[in-house]
Amino acid sequence: MTLLQVGDVRFGYGGDTLFENVTFTLAPGERASLVAPNGAGKTTLMRLCAGEIEPDAGMAVVRRGAKVAFYRQSHEVAAEGDVLSAFLSGFTEVLELRAELVTAQHDAASGTKEALDHLAHVTERYHIARGDELEREVTTLANKLGFSNADLARPVSSLSGGERGRLRLGTVLAKDADLLLLDEPTNHLDLDTIDWLEGFLQRHRGAVLLVSHDRAFLDATCPETMELGRKALRVYPMKYTDYAVEREAELARERALLERQDALIEKTEEFIRQNIAGQKTKQAQSRRKMLDKLDRVDRPEDVWAVAERVKFRFAPANRTGDIVLEAKGLGAERGGRALFADFDLLVRRGERIAIVGPNGAGKTTLLNQLAGSPAEGDVGSVRRGTNLQEGYFDQHLGDVNPKKTAVEEIRTIRGDYTVEKVREYLARFRFWGDQPLHVVGKFSGGERSRLALAKLLLEPRNLLFLDEPTNHLDIPAAEILEEALMGFEGTVLFVSHDRRFLENVATRVVSVRDGRNRDRERWLRRSTKAPTTDRNTQKRAGKTSTYEDRKQATREKEKRKRRIAELENSIAVGETELQVLRDALKADPAGDWSKLAEMAEREQDLARRIESMMAEWAKLSEEAS
Repeated sequence: MTLLQVGDVRFGYGGDTLFENVTFTLAPGERASLVAPNGAGKTTLMRLCAGEIEPDAGMAVVRRGAKVAFYRQSHEVAAEGDVLSAFLSGFTEVLELRAELVTAQHDAASGTKEALDHLAHVTERYHIARGDELEREVTTLANKLGFSNADLARPVSSLSGGERGRLRLGTVLAKDADLLLLDEPTNHLDLDTIDWLEGFLQRHRGAVLLVSHDRAFLDATCPETMELGRKALRVYPMKYTDYAVEREAELARERALLERQDALIEKTEEFIRQNIAGQKTKQAQSRRKMLDKLDRVDRPEDVWAVAERVKFRFAPANRTGDIVLEAKGLGAERGGRALFADFDLLVRRGERIAIVGPNGAGKTTLLNQLAGSPAEGDVGSVRRGTNLQEGYFDQHLGDVNPKKTAVEEIRTIRGDYTVEKVREYLARFRFWGDQPLHVVGKFSGGERSRLALAKLLLEPRNLLFLDEPTNHLDIPAAEILEEALMGFEGTVLFVSHDRRFLENVATRVVSVRDGRNRDRERWLRRSTKAPTTDRNTQKRAGKTSTYEDRKQATREKEKRKRRIAELENSIAVGETELQVLRDALKADPAGDWSKLAEMAEREQDLARRIESMMAEWAKLSEEAS
């Protein structure tokens, strides 16, 4: 049974089409990821599916009576009431009864029979509406998202930005919707909570449409991947990692097909030009008709091509000493609660150390202390090595001024750069045209992240502190940053919840949990590799198979060439014979009508055979190109 049906949808702004020809369906139990570079319209398509906006053409229809829940990055929960009420906000009746129950409990303190009877009546109604059961379910959900039972009584207004992000997600998941639309749900989650969310989505009975830049999360949750392009939407029945491989192979096949067709068209047009006025005029005209009927192959759309042009390159920097940092006895507390204590860490040149742990454990606080920016009351010491050239990336992007243009931001670092030099530099970070002249406040989160990285990489650095550097980056940008960091000759300390980024970049992981720290090499789980003997066997088999394939391909190619030559000769002879027959048919039959009928039949038969040979010639010529 289809829950969501999207058919031939087109949408754009001010006459500029964002995407078109978008068609897909989702049924209960199906989970699909929606992938594309930032700015391609993923969130817009999600809003169309949620019914918030209407398409310019086509339809996006949810089954009648189905419950839809939409988590979007920009959504804010009301800052009124307590956390539990916010979690229950999707259940209006229960929420109203809960408020009435609280009032009735307060009134019952008077001890009057009327007040006690009213409390009993409201309590019974609350039970019938599943209020108690929903509270238990929501409490469990809130605990999984990092809220303690005590937190449920806190005012929403007291929550931090990260806590509000998790609360927004919780209010969506609590609805137990038939169709879940999730736009970057992991941005404010720690590794433990991401693991839990994966299991939640895998067990979810409804349909899920998911946007995320977390590749490991996509692999774990979505067995179907949908790529949104400007011209169409491509559906791949596979997880993200397999899709990334298959799409490259598919694009290669489509490009090769286009090249073969272009070569065929060029070859045929050249034949037409050379023969349209000569003895082979009829052949040239036939081939012109063939070209007119040819179904032209469109140039394949590579939606990631532009996104992959970003270039993160580090400026050469001085070499540091072998010991970069030596931290002793670091400790911090916030709001009367100890985050960590007695934290020691020795950092050597060339290490890339990841700091991981649950939300609220103090990862950013620790990173700030190591970077030399402790808060008042923090304890411990950090001895710094020699020749350090340090750089810091702030996850809140506080290093970019929303009131300045991108050009002005770069010139705060390099005042000697001309505007054109700045624009040339920013083009490496996917800022093109007049975009560098725009005010930063109008930029998306991904654009601000790229600008902050552009500023960071503008000067030589040999020690980097990165706090959630991939949070707002799309997948190609995150992968390019990974490659740049893996080739970085300096030292890196970073906080991240992106497991693929952690696995690829970190040489060492420090886990901060329950006030304690654990330091270990390559802590993250990795995929199991096949035994060496199996790989060698596969490699030898692959070589043999490749050799035989090449031999067979060569034989097939020679066979096609011979057949093409035969066809061209037969077509030429046939067209000459056809012309003779047609000239004879124009002559006076001198009363021999049976002979005329016989010639007419031969003419039709020969014309059909020539047409068949032309079709075979076109097909083989295309394959041989």
